[in-house]
Formats: sequence, structure tokens, C-alpha cells
Amino acid sequence: MKKVITYGTYDLLHHGHIRLLERAKALGDYLIVGVTSDDFDRTRGKINVQQSLEERVAAIRATNLADMIIVEEFEGQKIDDIKRYNVDIFTVGSDWKGKFDYLKDYCEVVYLDRTEGVSSSQIRSENRKITLGIVGDNARYLNKFQSEDIYVNGIDIIGICTNNIENMNDNIKSLPIVTNHYEELLEKVDAVYINTSPMLHYEQVKKALTKGKSVLCESPIDITEEGCRELIQLAKDKNCILVEGIRTAYATAYSRLLLLLQSGKIGNILSVDCTCTSMKQTNNYNSLFNWGSNALLPIFQILGTEYKDKRYFTKFEDDKKIYDKFTKIEFYYDNAVATAKIAEGAKSEGSLVITGTKGYVYVPAPWWKMDYFEVRYEDQTNNKRYFYQLEGEGIRYELVYFARSIQNKENVSYIDEKISYAISKVMEDFKGRKGIYEI
Repeated sequence: MKKVITYGTYDLLHHGHIRLLERAKALGDYLIVGVTSDDFDRTRGKINVQQSLEERVAAIRATNLADMIIVEEFEGQKIDDIKRYNVDIFTVGSDWKGKFDYLKDYCEVVYLDRTEGVSSSQIRSENRKITLGIVGDNARYLNKFQSEDIYVNGIDIIGICTNNIENMNDNIKSLPIVTNHYEELLEKVDAVYINTSPMLHYEQVKKALTKGKSVLCESPIDITEEGCRELIQLAKDKNCILVEGIRTAYATAYSRLLLLLQSGKIGNILSVDCTCTSMKQTNNYNSLFNWGSNALLPIFQILGTEYKDKRYFTKFEDDKKIYDKFTKIEFYYDNAVATAKIAEGAKSEGSLVITGTKGYVYVPAPWWKMDYFEVRYEDQTNNKRYFYQLEGEGIRYELVYFARSIQNKENVSYIDEKISYAISKVMEDFKGRKGIYEI
């Protein structure tokens, strides 16, 4: 019996895929189809895959062409699979010609011509065409955000609303729409990305949603819990998408860390300690509003939002006590504690440490750009390091999920409503000086 193996993502399975599988099947008697996992696709730069692994496997199974379906999860797996399944022929599309010649040491390699004019990328782009406007004055970050647009099929950044155009890069300056009038931008786009002072978020988000525009808003959505709830409900009423922007939530390493903790790898979690500090004041608002959401995200996603009490320890920068130079928040849960340390004007290691009854997790600075973490134990020989690739600081992944939410008309964000409410509540209580101890 002659065995044939082929691999692919098979996102949005189309005629070109099926024709390639039919021709692969005809090369032998038994066809093995390897479907690449989400994580492996990310490492290969395919961040815009629309369907889950389960959906893609089901689509291949429904063709009745595969005698066996396996999942490709890591670089170098092809050699292992060829040996394990005693494969005679490896085949793939001709656009990969020469790429897999190294496999000729293990089996015959056949490159098949692809069906012209059909591609998943084209289908995704056509299905998900979204015009996006960006709003804000933070040139350093907006320049970076705009540059990630090229990696996401179906999203076109076509305009900006800003009062700081002189400091934007040439790509932004040459956008079709450059204005300092928010209403003008809203009239010409499908969705907006908002990176402004949190004090402005409520009105800006509400105005966009009222006009039927979906919104990706840097966290917090609002600095009051009531305002946050109102905006999330408004998005539902208007059949729009409202996503809270914390790009760390979309990093592969971070999502894998959460799954590992749920498995009990370090036992029962007793403490989460998270630090986000800088010596620079990057925006014209306080440290907590600027950095707080990043520090709060792992606390609420690991320990939950139902804490019993919290206290703020704050060093204000001015006599009016508006700008905090440093804030430390302590949370008390039934069976755990947490600390969030935030500063723009003080410095500490920007690490994340999670304490458990069997061991602990350490994420080095800057943890919010995490592509690596360690699980450590009393017996250091059991320590393990986990590495995951992070592209574009997570911005492109965040954009992918925003676009996918708009297309599916369902919020598939990694940040659920309870987290958004809890973050806004922390901001609200700080602004109202509830539980603050000045230092």
C-alpha cells in the first residue's frame, strides 16, 4: 500500500483545496492530511486564520478524501510523521516548490500545481473588508498600530482624527482622511480604534456606536462601571462590536499561561503580583488610567472579579491630587491576594509572579509583551521554560479578533464583560478616592 501525506491550514475550505486533495489522493492508496494548529500557524505568520482548528479538521473530514487526519503542531514534525506512518510520498502545492526538498532523504516529494485564482487569503479579504479610522494624539503608539494593518487581511486603515498630525509618520499623514473633526471620520469608516484619554472614551465610544460603528477602544472603556455597562449594552442594541483593547490578552504565551494555571500545574493559586512601571509620563493623564488595565488583566482573569476588598496606596504628583506618580493596589479574595503596582515616575521590575501551593510562575519584564515564562519549583530540576513567538507586540492579533468579531457579528474578544466592568470599577473608585491611602 502506497501512503501519501500532505499538510495545510485549510482555512475556509474551497475548490482549490479540494482539487489539491483529490490529486494528492490519486498519487497513492492511503492519504494522510496534516492540519496545522492555530499556534503553529501563528509561528509561520498566518495570524488571520478565520476558522478554529476543530472547524478546519471537520471540513477536511467532510470531504471523505482523507484516510487519516493529524494535527501539525511544531517545526520539524513532518520528518517525524513520515517515519512514524511509513509514508512513501510527501506532496504539497507548487507554490512551495523547493521548500521541502530536504524531505527527499525520507520519501518521494511531489509538488502539485495549484488551482489558479482561488486562495483563502482572497476569500478572507473579500468577506471581511472593514474600513477603520484611528483616533488619538499618541504618535509613538499610533504609528506602530498603523504599521500592523498590513498583516491583517480585510482591514484598511483609511483615516485618522488627531491634533498631533505633525508627529505622525508619513504613512499616516498620507491617509485619505486626515482630520481633527471626529464626526467627519465617523461618516467615512466602518469602525474606529480609539486611543485617547480615558476621560474622553465614554463620549467618543457612544458617538461611534450611535452611528452604527464598531469600536476597538484602549482600556478602560470608561472610568465608571455604569458607563462601561451602558456602552456595552448600547453596542448590543446597535448590533455593533465593542472590544476593550489590551493587546497582552491576545499573546499566545499569555493565553497558554492561563490554560496551564487552570490545569493545576502550580497547585492552588494564593497570590498574583503584577507590576507595570515607567519613568516617563507617556500620556496627559494619571498612571493608573494609563497602565492600570495591563496590571489588572491577569489578576481578574486568574483570580476572578469577585474580590472582597481592595486598597490603594498612592503617591500623587501634584497638589490637586489628579496625577498619581505611583499606585499600588491590594486585592483580598476569599482564598488569595493580589497586588497591582503601577507607576509613571517610579521604577520597579515589570514582572508577573503567580504563587501556588506546588510552585510558582515567573514572567520577566516587560511581562505585558510576554513571549516566554517559567514554571519554578522547590526542586529546581523540575523547572520548565515555555517559549512562544509574539509578533507586533500583539497588536495584529488584537486586530484579527476585532475584525473576526465584526464579520461574525459576535464579540470573540479574549476580554469578557465582567473583566471590563471590574477594570472600570477600579478606575471609578480611584477617581472617587475610595480606599486610598496617600504615601
